[in-house]
Amino acid sequence: MSETRRFKHVAVAGITFQAGSSAIDSSTIMSALVFQLTGNPILVGAVTAILRFGWLFPQLIVGYLAQHGGSSMRYYVIGAFGRALAMGLMALVLALGAGWSAGVLAGLVMVIWTVYAFVSGIVGVPYNDIVARSVAPNLRSRLLATRFFGGGLLALVVVGFADRLVTTLAFPLSYAAIVAMAAGLMLLSSVVFTVMGEPDSAPKKTGAKSQKPTFFQHLKEGVGVFQTDLTFRKFVYAQWCGGAVLMAMPFYVVQAAHSGVDLVDIAWLMGAQTVGALISNVLWGWWGDHLGKVSLLRGIALGRLLPPAIALASGLGLFTGSGEMFYVYLAVFFALGALANGLTIAVIGFLMEISPDDRRPAYSGYFNAITAPAFLLPLLAGLLAALVGLDVVFLLAMIAAALQVYFLHRIDVCAASA
Repeated sequence: MSETRRFKHVAVAGITFQAGSSAIDSSTIMSALVFQLTGNPILVGAVTAILRFGWLFPQLIVGYLAQHGGSSMRYYVIGAFGRALAMGLMALVLALGAGWSAGVLAGLVMVIWTVYAFVSGIVGVPYNDIVARSVAPNLRSRLLATRFFGGGLLALVVVGFADRLVTTLAFPLSYAAIVAMAAGLMLLSSVVFTVMGEPDSAPKKTGAKSQKPTFFQHLKEGVGVFQTDLTFRKFVYAQWCGGAVLMAMPFYVVQAAHSGVDLVDIAWLMGAQTVGALISNVLWGWWGDHLGKVSLLRGIALGRLLPPAIALASGLGLFTGSGEMFYVYLAVFFALGALANGLTIAVIGFLMEISPDDRRPAYSGYFNAITAPAFLLPLLAGLLAALVGLDVVFLLAMIAAALQVYFLHRIDVCAASA
């Protein structure tokens, strides 16, 4: 298959997945679902923590298997079709659970969400490896921007349906229909990507070992990479701080509700997030390919100071009136969508650049597994929210964003590009 056709397949698969994932976004739909079922801030925090940790942690094992197993596509198939199946199961549970107790339904939702998160984590390493071998380096930021732009357009359609469903169907049937849309789009994405097939493997370096190392040796090599690769290590530090910024993500919708925003309007917040992601893609794609991934990372990290600052200000009563708060949070979610897309484009692109061609699955596995614990912090944020209030959560997110800016400015751009 030609490079042009591979570009199109990857883009279309990404567009459909992006739209599907927007329908179960952890900071809007899923947080609102769990909040309405339980009212428990710890469980709301767990939504994002489970998703992020489940996505990252399995990649250490998958990185080892894909690095030494000779194929990445088989692991992509398991993860991609598995996550679509998990969302189909959640939609079924929500559709059947209208008469169940809120506790039973919430428990099943959280169990299925956990399965979804960890199965999704299988996809990360093979996706990065296959895309890096399918698309030239100077087109990767534009590929990801195309994915997010097209996915954003399709997500706007999803938002329209979600708004209609939330206002016309009873809870939780409305959420069942939204999750079913997500499952269908994820299934379509999986089919489009797998039809493309896997490109030829990268040639092994001269003198490379032909014997497959044990998993323990693989872990030891990862420790060696962390100790000897200075750029990799600084990138890990920055990502740890980035994970801490995300501790606040599931609580923006809770803060909005506390400030007087009606959760019936959740689709409007999701729409603002989608529009922010959509219209920012042209900027992020150009920035990453022309000014470099490190520059894009730094700009995004600086911008991540803004949403928690606004949420903190609203918690301190610096805005008045539920009508005013609605528009304030439309702006917050617009910024969250734009920054999330830019961060994804920058992190994936930069990780591809600093990973050796013949060890890319291993590097992806090392990076994501090492940074995974930081993405459990929303659990701590939920505990803090319950004990001392949401303001502390947003303050800590601001501090973490500032530290991320600091570590990214310590990365040597020339060394990273070498």
